[in-house]
Amino acid sequence: MLMGRMNMRTIITLLVILVVEGCYWERGVSTTVTYDHKALVIDGKRRILQSGSIHYPRATPDLWPGIISKAKEGGLDVIESYVFWNYHEPVRGQYYFEGRFDLVRFVKTVHEAGLYVHLRIGPYACAEWNYGGFPVWLHFIPGIKFRTSNELFKREMKRFLKKVVNLMKDENLFASQGGPIILAQVENEYGNVEDAYGVGGKLYVKWAAETAVSLNTTVPWVMCAQKDAPDPIINTCNGFYCDGFTPNSPSKPAMWTENYPGWFLAFGYPIPYRPVEDIAFAVARFFEKGGTFQNYYMYFGGTNFGRTAGGPLIATSYDYDAPLDEYGFIRQPKWGHLRDLHIAIKHCEDYLVEADPSRVSLGMNLEAHVYYKTSNDCAAFLANYDSKVDANVTFKGISYFLPAWSVSILPDCKNVVFNTAKVVSQKTLDDVSFVRNTITRKSSLASSAWDWYKERVGIWGSNSFTASGLLEQINTTKDASDFLWYTTSVNVDEKIERHHKNVVVLSIASLGHAALVFVNKRPVGFGYGNHDDASFVLKKKISLNPGNNTLDVLSMIVGLQNYGPWFDIQGAGVNSVVLSGLKNAKENLSSKRWNYQVGLEGESLGLYKVNLQNSSLWKKGNALPTNQSLIWYKGTFLAPDGKGPVSVDLSSMGKGQAWVNGRSIGRYWPAYHSPSTGCTDNCDYRGSYNARKCLKKCGQPTQTLYHIPRHWLHAGENILVLHEEIGGDPSKISLVTRTGQEICASLSEADLPPSDTWNPKVGFSSEVPQVRLTCDQGWHIASIRFASFGTPEGDCGAYMQGSCHANVTSIYQQACVGKQQCSVPVFAANLGDPCPGVLKRVAVQALCSV
Repeated sequence: MLMGRMNMRTIITLLVILVVEGCYWERGVSTTVTYDHKALVIDGKRRILQSGSIHYPRATPDLWPGIISKAKEGGLDVIESYVFWNYHEPVRGQYYFEGRFDLVRFVKTVHEAGLYVHLRIGPYACAEWNYGGFPVWLHFIPGIKFRTSNELFKREMKRFLKKVVNLMKDENLFASQGGPIILAQVENEYGNVEDAYGVGGKLYVKWAAETAVSLNTTVPWVMCAQKDAPDPIINTCNGFYCDGFTPNSPSKPAMWTENYPGWFLAFGYPIPYRPVEDIAFAVARFFEKGGTFQNYYMYFGGTNFGRTAGGPLIATSYDYDAPLDEYGFIRQPKWGHLRDLHIAIKHCEDYLVEADPSRVSLGMNLEAHVYYKTSNDCAAFLANYDSKVDANVTFKGISYFLPAWSVSILPDCKNVVFNTAKVVSQKTLDDVSFVRNTITRKSSLASSAWDWYKERVGIWGSNSFTASGLLEQINTTKDASDFLWYTTSVNVDEKIERHHKNVVVLSIASLGHAALVFVNKRPVGFGYGNHDDASFVLKKKISLNPGNNTLDVLSMIVGLQNYGPWFDIQGAGVNSVVLSGLKNAKENLSSKRWNYQVGLEGESLGLYKVNLQNSSLWKKGNALPTNQSLIWYKGTFLAPDGKGPVSVDLSSMGKGQAWVNGRSIGRYWPAYHSPSTGCTDNCDYRGSYNARKCLKKCGQPTQTLYHIPRHWLHAGENILVLHEEIGGDPSKISLVTRTGQEICASLSEADLPPSDTWNPKVGFSSEVPQVRLTCDQGWHIASIRFASFGTPEGDCGAYMQGSCHANVTSIYQQACVGKQQCSVPVFAANLGDPCPGVLKRVAVQALCSV
């Protein structure tokens, strides 16, 4: 008996310790992750999971916690990221996991926020990333063939997969070790290109699956867009819509690994965007029809710093019209509307994981999917997938209005708590432009004492070499530089007919991506391709002198190919040079002997480095050369006041690359304007979306603002170095910093459900609906710019009083000013009723500041 009492005391003591140490124990507890036909199963419980892509190198580590926190606040459960082989192993056997590429730190940051991780190891990423994430040295292993049943490739791929998995294991980051990683991915979208690899492709898929499983991560592996993914690998869907997706086995759950909230940006193209009503519709339809995991690609896109952008011609901004913009700020109403959607779906979770849905036809292009626990206990989704016609439907004896291309969510099969087409979330002003959607401060660098260095044309170093014929560029430069000089001579005797006055036509064909042409060291032409077709032909009439003439072609790469079958062997550079207008015939210079020089002289000198700031190489003086090709510029600036993000406006420049304090902020190309037609400011969300349906900024530069991370700036002078390739004017460059934020909220009585439908049983507020204003993290409401209850007209940024108006500015000032967020109930007793019997709305605009 005494021993029994002592054991009981011991047990009680242990239980107390466990409770006290609860946080520690929870953080380090082992988690089991499996799956069945319905969902991922975490510690024996099926889960409905919302995920978002955040790529660690596309932001600086100081920004990671804030971005991840906003993702969590937006209703995400999981953060997804690729692993970027080329930057983690820049030289075979030499690894780099520091700074922006500190994968362990990133995964731990997600863990600290209380979220899960889906680690897409690949190692092929695509991701509009240089060479799809493969290191270029891989290409030069004799006999290697990528992404097929090639022993050399499989050996290297397995070695890197094992390196990453072991790194995660060593840090106890898999769920079974108490870490956040619940999913891993091998390969990426291989099913889109598999047929091009024949039998080798099928064998490779089988090998990749077996290799992944053999690494014993203890979490499920997925292959996205891979219909033949072998068991136990889960095949998943990528696309704008995945509600029609069915896994390749009845034992696997329906998972959506890439849902695009916008699209990537390429130089020379307008800006694509996707209405949030359509995104919400797509997500709701996926869960309506049995999906249980979906991931936004991207939730935060960020920036392609340095030469990380893939190709051809992917822009430096990777904003993606994501819920968090390139700078990490919340994009409204996209972020808020999707957050509300996630909340509504989460309220249905117990039903969604319990049973398969029952479909009920409600009419033409109208249907319901119902999830039953019992005959009287259910959740339902009502869908109108017609792209034009609104509808009234009857479901379980109750009438519901369904706008075209919308889904209503009913967690109790009675009350609509969310409709995908009704956006009542807060808005910000025109969130496509950094300048227009915020209060900004611009400071010119015109007064800065610019220094410059003129790049030499043609061969500049002792490491040049000669070869017969035109060499392919990537095999020649090994991606050590974007640039390759092709140099030869043209001797003119009597070959040119006298009546042509020594004028001939020079025709240069290139596999891509751009080229500057010089005759006798003077520029005569600039040619370039585009993202869809990087190849081009440049034809120019040129004058040649009697005797010897020099021809120099500077071929430029703008990101290595990152997608498509056999993308790794797609070439670049000049492949044909022909002179026409000669006495007898064309003269093909392609097979001549050419001199070659990899890279630029300024690159070799390291002009972008901080330690060369005061070098005598830089020229000084008042005669600043502008609008000239191949000029290096160096200027200094003081960091703008405040903590807001900083960008540099390079709209006065042509094409090149920029460095701040020795760190590259990416390639720029403001001179490349998008086509002048095809854009709309009011894109109809109804009907299927594609990447060219909704476009902005036609006829304008693709990108003018380039992100400078605050973390890269310091007190005192900062150094900006530009290498201008085709001609620009640095005296017109300015810095832009965000000092404020305009936010709006509007709520109509037509958007409010009857008070008796707010059901606390399913977790919804029984209080009167409220208008909410929320500034981004670190900001507060400084003033109320407009507030009206009645029939205000216009939209965010252009509100006006209507014929019915109650001035409620003082109410919102009292409730909101000085706070990061606030809410005010919407009812006449509180706001006043200026026009009884009239359908009214509240419209509020506020200024946020630090």
